[in-house]
Amino acid sequence: MTTQSDRLTERETGALGAPPQDARRPWAAYATAVSVSLLCAVTAIAIMGVVLPAEWQALLLDRERATYPLTVQNVMWLVFAFGCAELFIRFREARAEETELSAGYLPQDERTILQSPELRQVYARTREVMAADPARRRRYLPRLIHRVITQFQTTQSIDQSATLLNSSLELYLHEVDIRYNMIRYVVWAIPALGFIGTVVGISLALNFASTVDLQDPSLLVELTKRLGVAFNTTLLALMMSIVLVLGQHKIQAYEERVLNEAGQHCLDNLINRLYVS
Repeated sequence: MTTQSDRLTERETGALGAPPQDARRPWAAYATAVSVSLLCAVTAIAIMGVVLPAEWQALLLDRERATYPLTVQNVMWLVFAFGCAELFIRFREARAEETELSAGYLPQDERTILQSPELRQVYARTREVMAADPARRRRYLPRLIHRVITQFQTTQSIDQSATLLNSSLELYLHEVDIRYNMIRYVVWAIPALGFIGTVVGISLALNFASTVDLQDPSLLVELTKRLGVAFNTTLLALMMSIVLVLGQHKIQAYEERVLNEAGQHCLDNLINRLYVS
């Protein structure tokens, strides 16, 4: 029978049960990444407005618009930069999750079995690492280790611990998916802005046609030019969306793979080593 001293105390299990509210998202790092990305977009717009030929400026910036620099294309560049910042943050988080696999929380040799004394050492080790760096309290692997150890020390059931591991992985997979909601919105918003720019361009072109002499031989040329600029917004929006969707799928797949590796790491080096005395 397991004595009270073998179990994790309420103070130990509650201390790291959930990350504090101020550690759930690194707002300072998030704001910095977004600010730098938007600044890069503004710089890129300024450079393109100087070095590109007129045809490319019309396509990418709508440089000839009377309201320049307030154009739909420039707004799209800013939204695209925001989406890139979100992808960079997700990639950085995935890399940080991957480094947890080599943190040495669990034994990886072929002989070690885990009983209550060893589990307490593992639990204490994760507490020390996470206390030293609050950002690591959001990582999946330490949270999985804490949940499984707490469950096993409470119930002394390997089956229930394995069930909890599977349930936690499903919850974390859903958590990963939720973190990409903003990116999905950006991917939707950019084509929407492109269509808005096209509609506005067509409306302005038709309005121009109504103000000139229909017998003017240059009307068709000028109208065609204005309509071509109008459709440039949709073309640019589709190209931006292609880049963002590719990045989203690549990085989300990477983050999900790291989560699966964390689950496999716990299964191989924690669940399969548990021993009920």
